[in-house]
Amino acid sequence: MKHNVILVVLDGLNYTVAQHTLGHLQAYAGAGRAALYKLQCELPSLSRPLYECILTGVAPIDSGIVHNNVSRLSTQRSMFHYARDAGLTTAAAAYHWVSELYNRTPFNAAQDRHTAHPDRPIQYGHFYWSDHYPDSHVFADAEHLRLCHQPNLLLVHPMNIDDAGHKHGLDSAQYRNSARSADIILADYLQGWLDAGYQVLVTADHGMNNDRSHNGLLAEEREVPLFVLGDAFSFDPSAAPKQTQLCGTVCQLLGVAHDKPFCRELLK
Repeated sequence: MKHNVILVVLDGLNYTVAQHTLGHLQAYAGAGRAALYKLQCELPSLSRPLYECILTGVAPIDSGIVHNNVSRLSTQRSMFHYARDAGLTTAAAAYHWVSELYNRTPFNAAQDRHTAHPDRPIQYGHFYWSDHYPDSHVFADAEHLRLCHQPNLLLVHPMNIDDAGHKHGLDSAQYRNSARSADIILADYLQGWLDAGYQVLVTADHGMNNDRSHNGLLAEEREVPLFVLGDAFSFDPSAAPKQTQLCGTVCQLLGVAHDKPFCRELLK
């Protein structure tokens, strides 16, 4: 199969909060046009290690990206590498740590914020470095990349849900409303992406706790959503995808050669 893919990572979004607040995505699921799965994130439940896990399929304990202050290029092959090497076009609107993992490190805003380098794993990018950079801007940045470059693989990575969780905690109106806001912003783009033939995955790196943090084993820190939308997905309710299978599953959708684990049951 050969499909274009958009991967949305809603940073810091707990599964139960996603289940209760993402009304637009749940409307697709209710209409049989999407499926929602519960993933358990790898450990530690921290952002940079789990960006690496999602994008390469390698758990932090094996990748060596074991906490947020490990600032170096990844030594693993990511979905961006596989796509680029197959002649596909890659793009990302994402937090600057993603640029540091796969393109260049340390991040230099003047040089790296706007990326157009066909030789790099992420060929086209808009990268930001403030956690309160508005989600609305991240989605607009992503849509600009989609319209200008028609990427086969596009990562969209907003940060405001995680930012609200760190400021107010899991059980707060601010955290829940930030999730609702992301769902409303996504509603402006989602059907257009599907109409353009994209297969869409919406997930999170980790959840959040009432200490306004994450890193441990609590269910609220580890359980995250995975919504899948598009005609390549089976919507099989018995599928049990793992976070380490997302990279390989995206590569299967793209139709590129890879050596990563993937969730066969997710796909038709």
